[in-house]
Amino acid sequence: MTLLARLFLSIALVGSCLSAHANDAPAAAPKADAAKGATLFNGVCSSCHGPEGNSGAPIYPKLSQQHPEYLAKQLAEFKSGKRANAIMAGFAAALSEDDMRNIAAYLSTTKAKTGFAKDKELATLGEKIYRGGIAERQIPACAGCHSPNGAGIPAQFPRLSGQHAEYTASQLTQFRDGIRKNSLQMSQVAAKLNDREIKALADYMAGLN
Repeated sequence: MTLLARLFLSIALVGSCLSAHANDAPAAAPKADAAKGATLFNGVCSSCHGPEGNSGAPIYPKLSQQHPEYLAKQLAEFKSGKRANAIMAGFAAALSEDDMRNIAAYLSTTKAKTGFAKDKELATLGEKIYRGGIAERQIPACAGCHSPNGAGIPAQFPRLSGQHAEYTASQLTQFRDGIRKNSLQMSQVAAKLNDREIKALADYMAGLN
């Protein structure tokens, strides 16, 4: 076999190998269907989380306009037990991965209603911590991850602006006390906050827009 023939044969073999490996690659996840998500959400979830995810009850979080990756992750962790919540675990148990993506896709398209801070003094303290952290106690500024206006960073950090202060305070407390364990980063930050600081942050974030 000539040198040129051997070269062509080698190229052909490499091409065959690449083609075979391409066939072994995992299939891409199907595109989320927001319309199906709307049907699922409005059939069950809206009774607690409100129309289009704008909860009117402080014990239930507002889900409207939230990043879909974050919502799908939380639903999956409720189902697996990584995030403990008996009520949500029951609902999530009945959802497939596609259902979770579809619900998350729908909620990301809805418009969040604005909230407001209730206590001016607390909100002032909360703004100071949110924007600047507490350097002497190595508490980072929340704005660094959740953005200055609380919009968060898609696929990484959730939207916080306008969330019920009561709900935000309860989650920070759960992170601090080791009850909520599905974010090491948040557990480490919340571990350094006292009750007043948590309440202040929650009140300030409720008024962010």
